[in-house]
Amino acid sequence: MGVRTAVSARCDGALPARINPVLKGKLTWWGMVTRKRLRVISNALALYALTALLIGYFGVNAYSGDRGLKAKEDIDRQIATLTAELDRLQGEDIQWHRRIGLLKSDDIDPDMLDERARALLDYADPNDLTLVLGKH
Repeated sequence: MGVRTAVSARCDGALPARINPVLKGKLTWWGMVTRKRLRVISNALALYALTALLIGYFGVNAYSGDRGLKAKEDIDRQIATLTAELDRLQGEDIQWHRRIGLLKSDDIDPDMLDERARALLDYADPNDLTLVLGKH
């Protein structure tokens, strides 16, 4: 019967004798509200933490991912390099087309023919002035 009276005393709001009577008013509502508040606060913190992690994940991928800002800068740099090389090669192509046009059989430029023959045959006329450049 002693166990039954202690349980019924707790359900009725009466406190056992070993609890300080000053805390009687505070202890009747303290336990339930704390659990509810703790659950609400922990749910809110978990939601904020999850949101911060998702934002961080997408932020990092937006900067350093395969299609991120860093990849765009690398692609822009590569485009600039390749565009400069294309311009150089197009200029060289135009120069070669002009030189080939001068060597066509219809109207051969004698100076161009002489230059190409000397370059291919590694020939120099005895009256030519030659300048030998040494390696440094």
